[in-house]
Amino acid sequence: VVENHHQYARDWKARGGGRVFGYMCTYVPEEILYAAGILPVRILGGHEPQDVVEPHIHSMYCPFSRDVLGQALKGRYDYLDGVTVGHTCIHIQQAFESWQFHTPASFSYLLYVPACLHSPHARSCFLEEVKIFKDALEEWLGYTIPPEKLERATEVYNRNRRLLHQLYELRRQDDPPVSGSMAMEATLASMFMDKEEHSRLMEDALREIGRESNGRFPGMRLMLVGGENDDIDFVRLVESLGAAVVIDDLCTGSRYFWQEVVTGADPLAAIADRYIDAPPCPTKELEERRRLEHIAKLFSDYRAQGAILVHQKFCDPHQIDLPAIQAYFQERHIPTLHLEFDMTTPVGQFRTRIEAFLEMVQLEIL
Repeated sequence: VVENHHQYARDWKARGGGRVFGYMCTYVPEEILYAAGILPVRILGGHEPQDVVEPHIHSMYCPFSRDVLGQALKGRYDYLDGVTVGHTCIHIQQAFESWQFHTPASFSYLLYVPACLHSPHARSCFLEEVKIFKDALEEWLGYTIPPEKLERATEVYNRNRRLLHQLYELRRQDDPPVSGSMAMEATLASMFMDKEEHSRLMEDALREIGRESNGRFPGMRLMLVGGENDDIDFVRLVESLGAAVVIDDLCTGSRYFWQEVVTGADPLAAIADRYIDAPPCPTKELEERRRLEHIAKLFSDYRAQGAILVHQKFCDPHQIDLPAIQAYFQERHIPTLHLEFDMTTPVGQFRTRIEAFLEMVQLEIL
């Protein structure tokens, strides 16, 4: 599914006749789309050099924003009935606006997400924005999404989040039966698939995965910290060099599913609250650094021994976030490696740097 997610979406559409929406950021409340019978799919890049975006987006914008726009301009997402994004940064907003102008979908929507999620007004503000989004969607659909459909969608999504949690829990073991690349693959697949189908496959997989020692030394236990990183081959590279990626704090990883919707009397308010309370993106922390506490807990719970900090080139929010995280780890004498990603991964250069980092970590542990 991950390797052929465009075809999966086309096949899903052909089988059921439903609509498919793309979303550019995990602050989009997918449950509302799912409740309307829509398949939400995460819009990701193709990890290929782009030769079509220069007239439409600044060259110093992050590779991810330029890559996803390039995918649209090349027609890779021509099956989408709608496109939506939760406002996070100017780079993604520019990609969205250029997408709207050059490859317009039947429905497109920029959902405002408060820039300061720890503000006392963020919760009520976001709920009102979510209501306006739902109203706009209903007007386009021509029918109302009833509360019971929202409740059902919430159950489906919470079940899927719990199953991904179970998969991640297996990585706490001394010799994890689940590699970091396997976990990333499962998480990415959940962003492309119908959640009920993905949950069934997850349940089958969890039954088959051995929970006992496999007798294999996993190598150095590492944590990945950063923003958008869906490069499974990069994780495979790290693990091929004698390491185990046991946990991550990525918007394409644990941050996507970590928080469940706490159901209540108002299903729409419960959905909105979930996105306010989820582990935050650095674009949403203007003063407090809740991310540090969350990252530290994950690092401790999964008994990581070092961290690789990854971010997209020219990504201002994560570049601003990086010094605080580096200082936090350095104060605790935790080894870290910083890698900057472009549209394609410089495998040779990264291999050399990762090998040197792992040797350093091993010497410190010994």
